[in-house]
Amino acid sequence: MSGAALPITGILLAAGRGRRFDPQGLRNKLLQPLPGGDPVVVASARLLLAACERVVAVVPPADGGVAEALRGLGCEVTICPDADAGMGLSLAHAVAYSLHSDHPAPQGWLVALGDMPFVEPSTLRLLAAAVEQGAGIAAPLFEGRRGNPVAFGAVHRDALLALGGDQGARRLLTSHPVTAIEVQDPGILRDIDAPADLPT
Repeated sequence: MSGAALPITGILLAAGRGRRFDPQGLRNKLLQPLPGGDPVVVASARLLLAACERVVAVVPPADGGVAEALRGLGCEVTICPDADAGMGLSLAHAVAYSLHSDHPAPQGWLVALGDMPFVEPSTLRLLAAAVEQGAGIAAPLFEGRRGNPVAFGAVHRDALLALGGDQGARRLLTSHPVTAIEVQDPGILRDIDAPADLPT
């Protein structure tokens, strides 16, 4: 890898409403405490910040305190006005934000989910390194199952900017070559989807 290579920017998707966690909308799953004391989204952000020098977090307009918690960690927070339209739109919004700032254009993006605080830091570093070394898309595999986060090279910039709806970047993963990174990390498959998913 050339010494002039530009860094990978982390993107933390934290704009979902978590309606499956609480259909009443009273409890934001991203703010639920984990056994160590950190809220779910803070633990997820710490992992990404350990792997990427710059992390852009995307949140909805009324986030209940998520943005404040993430700014306190050092994330750049951007509000997606249309977050309810789906993850794809939130991801496109975050990528656009990362390009229209004072930072150099990223070499790629490591896209992590705010409700996945159990991923191993080494997995994040492997994914970022794969894109830095030329992979267009890098995704982790655990026991034959693909999980998250996923890293994208700058070659997919325009496609990421054009995303919309609930599918996120899934279409890109099915229509372009993906470098599979084998990991011994069940955390790539583990999210907080329901109250029972919170460790005790």
